[in-house]
Amino acid sequence: MSKILTISSTAAVSLTLLWACASAPSECVEAPNVAGSLAPMPWQPLHQQVAALSSQQQVVDFFSQHTALRDGFFSRAAYPSDSSFINQLYQRFSHPAFDSLLMETEKVFGDGEELRAQFQEAFTRMKYHYPEFRIPKVQTIISGLESDVWVSDTLVVVSLDYFLGPEARYRPHIYDYILQRYTKDFVVPAVLLLYGIGPTYNKVNLADKTVLADMIAYGKAYYFAKQMLPCVPDSVLMGYTREEMEGSRRYENLIWSRLVEDEVLYSTSHLVRQKYIAERPKTLEVGEKCPGRIGAWVGWQIVKKYADIHADTPLHELMMAADAEKLFRESGYKPQVMALGKQKF
Repeated sequence: MSKILTISSTAAVSLTLLWACASAPSECVEAPNVAGSLAPMPWQPLHQQVAALSSQQQVVDFFSQHTALRDGFFSRAAYPSDSSFINQLYQRFSHPAFDSLLMETEKVFGDGEELRAQFQEAFTRMKYHYPEFRIPKVQTIISGLESDVWVSDTLVVVSLDYFLGPEARYRPHIYDYILQRYTKDFVVPAVLLLYGIGPTYNKVNLADKTVLADMIAYGKAYYFAKQMLPCVPDSVLMGYTREEMEGSRRYENLIWSRLVEDEVLYSTSHLVRQKYIAERPKTLEVGEKCPGRIGAWVGWQIVKKYADIHADTPLHELMMAADAEKLFRESGYKPQVMALGKQKF
């Protein structure tokens, strides 16, 4: 396996810090600078081809050439027959609204070069941390709001129409608090978070059913993604508004105090997990302005604290740490526990 980086790690960090200070120092973390040694990445924009399909035979021919896209992203096996699959996809692709989706997609993403460059830089960092990592092909499509992204070992599919942002005429039919994260800035983070939470890179103890185990697993995923995207704002990675992110930092002691008082960490209750980890607009147990999934955010803070104390631990070793309790204990993470009576988030 050839070396991806040709500069020393010290020089790389220095270059990254200089670039970080020039852009958004409060949001960036130290990371190797890979700008001068980007790894090749197969890039295949297909959204115009999909929008141009004008007959059922063309749909058949298109999917015959892109079988992984057909079977993975579009889930051919979920349809009762080939004909029903082709008929439904043809009706979707030939709908008059599809032209509008294409126009809006090109308005938001342009020629796609910015998105391609973001993926290439992130995957080059993955290659740096994991030399055995094989950079996948990236395909961009318009799916008619079928889904957002699909990831396998060799292919990443991004449905660009899912990420057109608040000005788009057509948007996915999902709750507003989830929809707010679906902008063009979230495309690459969404993919890296899928890598970060998957079992290939994130080892967990499946026998540990505590909320703490879930917190640490999600925390490692966010930490992983941040290392690959060192200057992407934390709010984008979490899918929080800037106000929600600032509030989470400001009221960290209050959040921690609620987790301690409610005995959340070592609970194995599905209801407790739903309250603090699952998708919700707000974590009302903490406060009416506290965002959902706040337990995952705390997990990220624990992992960051652990990484700070164990600065010599390589990323791959941290991600393979399956003992959530041990990682938590060795992180030294311990915000001040405070009286909850009059405190409000």
